[in-house]
Amino acid sequence: MFVKRFAEAKPYEAPNHWGVVGLRLQGFEPGGPTNQWLGLSQFLPGGGAGPDATPVEKVYFILDGEMTVIVDGVETVLKKFDSCTIPAGEIRKIENRTNGIVTMLVVIPYPPGVKP
Repeated sequence: MFVKRFAEAKPYEAPNHWGVVGLRLQGFEPGGPTNQWLGLSQFLPGGGAGPDATPVEKVYFILDGEMTVIVDGVETVLKKFDSCTIPAGEIRKIENRTNGIVTMLVVIPYPPGVKP
């Protein structure tokens, strides 16, 4: 078992994101997961990401707040405990359109060719 305390989580900057603080909870360290990494993103009001796509799928899980996800012009509001899968290559944009902070877990496989 590999335990990582929240106090040990390191911030990271995700490209094409604004108004967000990301913390790497698990992944990219010796003894950690070998097939994916787990991040915690905290989006300020007006914060968001995209539009862009990644070469691997990802899962968003909303812990608190409401996040608007836009794919092909269709807007979906994810609320507390809602989740979605974004397939590899799918262009998406996400926006916090509320006055509260959105806290979101992000699960992403390691990119092809990347070994932890």
